[in-house]
Amino acid sequence: MIRYLMVLVIMLLPIEALAISAEDVMKKSQAAFHYQGKDFKARVVMKLISKSGSERTRELTMLRKNFGEAGGDQKFFMYFFQPADVKDMTFMVYKYPAKDDDRWLFVPAINMVRRIAAQDKTSSFVGSDFTYEDVSGRDIQDDTHAMVKEEKLGGKDCYVVKSTPKAGDVDYSYKLSWIDKGNFLPLKEEYYDKKGELGRVFSADEIKNVKGFSTITKRVMKNIHSGHRTEVTYTKTDYNIGIEDSLFSERFLKQPPKKWIE
Repeated sequence: MIRYLMVLVIMLLPIEALAISAEDVMKKSQAAFHYQGKDFKARVVMKLISKSGSERTRELTMLRKNFGEAGGDQKFFMYFFQPADVKDMTFMVYKYPAKDDDRWLFVPAINMVRRIAAQDKTSSFVGSDFTYEDVSGRDIQDDTHAMVKEEKLGGKDCYVVKSTPKAGDVDYSYKLSWIDKGNFLPLKEEYYDKKGELGRVFSADEIKNVKGFSTITKRVMKNIHSGHRTEVTYTKTDYNIGIEDSLFSERFLKQPPKKWIE
């Protein structure tokens, strides 16, 4: 009888009451894109491609560990293999919800670890079209989110969400995200500048199943104004490998354990 009444109540609710909110879509997307598994490791090949087609390649290992539920604290560790000018460089992030991240960069040429200003969210990450915030993710509460529409993209049913920054701490006025209804990964993002013109476009060009997790293994960010783009490919991708807490320390920025970076 109770089950029957519940079904009856749901049937009488307006369609709007059953619809998922834009904020919930973005929370699910954040969990699917940045928080899957307890930890994560990938070999990353990053190609920086100019408008004329000339290429520069960066190769690194990226490690990430969650400390809490989706949307909670995380730590990132990156070790660069090439090119020669960044070889042995390491980058570490302590990401916190609702407050500025802590970031460190070890520069082997000067044998120095330096802090990176957490407020500097829009600076290019190692010369790419991705920003520091693109790498570690943006806090959901930093934006207001509105459902724009629902449509197909590449044959996938998507929610299209408009995210508007609450503060002027980024170089865009709003972002449109096409979120796959099936796995909640962002298939496309459009960043509009302060003039309301399209500035950058993100696309998820390849998605693979890794240990049961839908994972974007190739992504592209293009700067519309300059014609420059960055293609990022993940190989040797793995989850839940037991990354030790001690890795995320200034000591290992200078001498990271080989078992984690190879």
